[in-house]
Amino acid sequence: MKIALLEDELDQAENLGRILREHGHTCEHYVSGESFLYSVTHNSFDLLIMDWELPDIEGIDVVKQIRSQVEWRIPVLFLTQRDQEQDIVAALNAGADDYLVKPPRTGELIARLSALSRRVQQETESQVIRKGPYEIDVKARTVKVDGEPVGMTDKDFELTAFIFENIGRLLSRDYLLERVWGLKGSINTRTVDTHMSRLRRKLKINPENGFRIRTVYQHGYRLETVDQSEKA
Repeated sequence: MKIALLEDELDQAENLGRILREHGHTCEHYVSGESFLYSVTHNSFDLLIMDWELPDIEGIDVVKQIRSQVEWRIPVLFLTQRDQEQDIVAALNAGADDYLVKPPRTGELIARLSALSRRVQQETESQVIRKGPYEIDVKARTVKVDGEPVGMTDKDFELTAFIFENIGRLLSRDYLLERVWGLKGSINTRTVDTHMSRLRRKLKINPENGFRIRTVYQHGYRLETVDQSEKA
């Protein structure tokens, strides 16, 4: 998984990053809530780990902002020295998915991260996504536009489901290649661009239907909602 870590203690962040990498994850480290929030809303992460005590904003306020600003479902694990019941309850009520007290035991930390990932995946696989004229049945692997079925290849369907699960989220080409095609690392290919162009046409993703796929130069794509004024 690609994990964003919000931790202002550099020695702890270095140790956590090492543990995550040793277990096959990638980790990007942030020391302030402001930089963390900006990156989460402009980049692609599978999971967030955050401390409570930060130099500019409390971690609980960070998770509240994420839940209010971010349209897609991303699991959040609090990792903090606070061990009082009221703190744990407050973090979970604010939108955190799990809570660990420092220092974490390595095996438990990795197991909890895996459990969070599985939980989100199970929620996704059982859902039917309905957005405007679009209906994506993840379990049945079908797509309808205005109630009419649309024939799709396996990869076209997986890409469609993924971008509709992540509306508003900037998805890099490398991240899409990893999540949809299972390819890791920087790969020079037009595969993502070709499929995105085909989805625009096949699904009629345009302002008239309430959505647009925005191309972000040298990065990737973002599926966005279009308000009524832009449809006119």
